[in-house]
Parts: sequence; C-alpha cells; structure tokens
Amino acid sequence: MINGKTILAIIPARGGSKGLPLKNILPLAGKPLIAWTIDAAKKSKYIDRCIISTDDKKIANVSIEYGGDVPFLRPAEIATDTANSTDVIIHAINTVEEKYDLIVLLQPTSPLRGEKDISLALELMEKEDASALVSMANLRHPIEWTSRLTSNLRVPDLVNKSSNNTGRQEFDQKYELNGAIFISIIDLFIKERSFITKQTIAYIMPVERSVDIDDIFDFGFAEYLMRNTLTEKIK
Repeated sequence: MINGKTILAIIPARGGSKGLPLKNILPLAGKPLIAWTIDAAKKSKYIDRCIISTDDKKIANVSIEYGGDVPFLRPAEIATDTANSTDVIIHAINTVEEKYDLIVLLQPTSPLRGEKDISLALELMEKEDASALVSMANLRHPIEWTSRLTSNLRVPDLVNKSSNNTGRQEFDQKYELNGAIFISIIDLFIKERSFITKQTIAYIMPVERSVDIDDIFDFGFAEYLMRNTLTEKIK
C-alpha cells in the first residue's frame, strides 16, 4: 500500500515460447528466471499481493517453490501466441477476490529490475500524482540512424538525411520501453485497456538493468551481468 492505495502485482508467465520453451523457469544465475521477479515483488514494501498468471503447471510449481502465489491456472483462450496481454491482466484483476486500487505488471523476462526499482517507480508515480507509469531506458543509438530496407537492400530512409554524418551526442536523447515495470490505476487500465495513456509518465532505468530476455543471446547477456557486475545493484 502506498498513500492509502492498495496494490496488486501480476507476473505473467505463459508456458509456450517459440524462442526459448519454458524460458520463465530456465536457470539464470543460480535460480529460475521467474524467481528473480518473485523475489523482487515479495521484498517490495508497497505491494500488497503479487500473483503469477500462468497456464503451465511446471511454471506454477516452480513459482510456488520460490514463494510465488498462484491462485489459478490461466484459461487456454488467453494463453496462446496471439493472446492479448490486456485480457490476461483484466482476467487476473477479476479473478482475485480482493479489490485493489493499483495494478503493477512485472514481466519475468526483466530479471535485472530489483525491489528498489519497483519502490522508486511507485514513489515517483505518487509524487507526480500520475495515473499510470512505464519504465524506460535510454535509446543507445539515435533513431535517425535507422532505416527500413527495400527488397534489394537499399536504405531509402537514410537518403538525403542531413543526420548521416552527425555524431550521436548531437541528437536529442530518446527513450524506449524496457518492459520491466508497468503501473496503472486499475479503473483507468480497464477503461483504456493500456498502460500507455496521455497521463502516463516514465520511470527511467539504466540500460544495464534493462535487459528484456527474448532469446538465448539475451539470456546469456543477463547471466553475465548478474554474475559479474550487478549482484548488489539489483537487490
């Protein structure tokens, strides 16, 4: 609870994954991937309850083993590759018996996000009197350096751009979603069906804690960071 507002956190963990099957329970730096997020949520001084939404019994059992709360198995219709994450969140909100004021989405694929990040994000949201918040990180390279490619590998979006020979320091800093933390007033989320609204503010996280695991390369990079540089910072 923060300033009288009760908080429900949801960790979504679908069993199917084309890139890394059951990646949410693959071992990362000594424990299953999902356990890092369960641990961060449990340490939070503000989260009243954190539940895991999964369709997979193996993930459910591992989550419970590491102290997770798995009150239900996600219905098959919202556990497909094309399932809408909004439906997953609203299903969880409507399934738990208690009513809460704020929803916090914590994806297990962001293991470098720690309890301090969760607390600081909630505190920032309260300080700014915001209705929604998303975590973001610096975009490492200017968006102006990107281009679509034609079928014959031409770069039409870069043609005649005055930015071709411009150093990165001369561009305005831009930011990208890092997937680690999403927060919203529940009534607003249900109405907008999104964390991204005109009222959303950003909590900026450093790039080194913004790894979002999608494939084996991300997994190996996260493990390297956790074992060699960030053990204390993410607690």
